[in-house]
Amino acid sequence: MANEPERQTALGDVAARQLANATKTTPQMQRITPRWLTHLLQWVPVEAGIYRLNRVKDESKVTVECSDRDERELPQTFVDYEEHPREYMLSAVNTVVDIHTRVSDLYSSPYSQIGEQLRLTIEIVKERQESELINSTEYGMLHSVRPEQRIKTRAGAPTPDDLDELLTKVWKEPGFFLASPAAIAAFGRECTRRGVPPPTTSLFGSQFLTWRGVPLIPTDKIGGKKGKTSILLIRTGERRQGVVGLYQPNLPGQQSMGLSVRFMGINHKAIASYLVSLYCSLAVLTDDALAVLDDVDTGKYHEYK
Repeated sequence: MANEPERQTALGDVAARQLANATKTTPQMQRITPRWLTHLLQWVPVEAGIYRLNRVKDESKVTVECSDRDERELPQTFVDYEEHPREYMLSAVNTVVDIHTRVSDLYSSPYSQIGEQLRLTIEIVKERQESELINSTEYGMLHSVRPEQRIKTRAGAPTPDDLDELLTKVWKEPGFFLASPAAIAAFGRECTRRGVPPPTTSLFGSQFLTWRGVPLIPTDKIGGKKGKTSILLIRTGERRQGVVGLYQPNLPGQQSMGLSVRFMGINHKAIASYLVSLYCSLAVLTDDALAVLDDVDTGKYHEYK
């Protein structure tokens, strides 16, 4: 008859899938970023959780002289040190991961439930570490810039002239600019408008814009208000008297630099707990190792005709 449903003549998809194994991924998380800042910093081990930054008390009093071919008296001098140098204490990023033993026992194939819980938690801990390196009121770079090392954009949008002026503040072996993706895009638009597209360079298998040979490294940890943000310029390394990261070595249960995972036991509800700890800080060895461009407008666009 006309309204009679068509008879199935072969096995259908829904029933067939009951015999098939789905190819599964590990858990994906959008918050995970490349965290290039932590790769570009030099990391210094801090044996007792304290890093003492010794500086010269008054550099202008250290005198030398180019003597003529005579017997004039040579200058006498010495280098004095600060009597109360700044000490940096390592900060901790901590959390406790809980997982029911029934879940880890029964549902850990093909992926370990404990391993994936710890992996994703460690990623978030490292994301927080990068944020603290930039934003911490105690040691973060945005709060460590001296007033004389802060400049503002001339017209809001970040122009080649603005970045050139920033380079005058950190002219001794500058390492990299650090900016939000929106700020880098805004700088690219200003370069395009002026007909000077910035060249690129390859780092860590990725392409980065550069200006005057210095790469612009993106991070989503530099915030802003009302479309305004900042761009940092950083010199790194102890040898260059730059910015260095600090970490605690030889931790119990150490998984990576400054990060440890320790089993805390199983409670009476069969919940297993793991303590995840990361110890870090940051030091600016000399004031001219760090500068910032403020009032960067990321919302300016141009019409091209």
